[in-house]
Amino acid sequence: MDSTTVLALALLFALGATLYSSVGHGGASAYIAAMALFSVAPETMKPTALALNLLVAGFGTWRYWTRGLTNWKLLGAFALTAFPAAFVGGGIHLPAIYYKPLIGILLWLGSLRLLWQPKFLAEREVRAPSYWVTLPAGGVLGLLAGLTGTGGGIFLSPLVILNAWEEPRRTSGVVAAFILLNSAAGLAGNAASVGRLPHELPIFLGSVFTGALLGTWLGVERLPRPWLLRTLGAVLAVAGAKLLFT
Repeated sequence: MDSTTVLALALLFALGATLYSSVGHGGASAYIAAMALFSVAPETMKPTALALNLLVAGFGTWRYWTRGLTNWKLLGAFALTAFPAAFVGGGIHLPAIYYKPLIGILLWLGSLRLLWQPKFLAEREVRAPSYWVTLPAGGVLGLLAGLTGTGGGIFLSPLVILNAWEEPRRTSGVVAAFILLNSAAGLAGNAASVGRLPHELPIFLGSVFTGALLGTWLGVERLPRPWLLRTLGAVLAVAGAKLLFT
């Protein structure tokens, strides 16, 4: 990559990491969209996005955990089946035409619902879901995470919020850890792709870490719960557009 491309990508990655990490996400869909704009080779995009996801989600997991904002029981209810499914999905090369439009539309629908009456959604009483629901759902989310080269947070967050299984800030804590596990599984499932990581990766890691510092501070300390949902709605809209139009 030439220096102009590296600088532009680093800035876009930092912005993506700030926005996504504020709601516990790793930002993989934003990184993939940015790389697509600069015609980065497809075989490089997926492992690069997962590697950046690992750093941002790992830092987010630590931040939310140290503040007591991670519901480990809820995480385990999804991760038990999601982790092996993400490993399988990471090794599957399914033509994007078969799943991108459907997932993109679903993300847009989730975004619209989160942006409508976010105060009501943020203040509902939460209840724990049944394992009969979370275990099969985790398998589907993990498979999607591996297929799309993301950590699956864009799918888990609206599912948890819209079903009132956890309040917004603690949902972010669950999602950050969920993404960390799935990103690691996705890379492991396609270990050969690690050899296609760009030489500029250290620069990109530095840029997303800077974004994660700001984003997690906003998510943990500053953003009120309704604004967390508005931010999540914006994240889902961006992710849906990426899937539909790139």
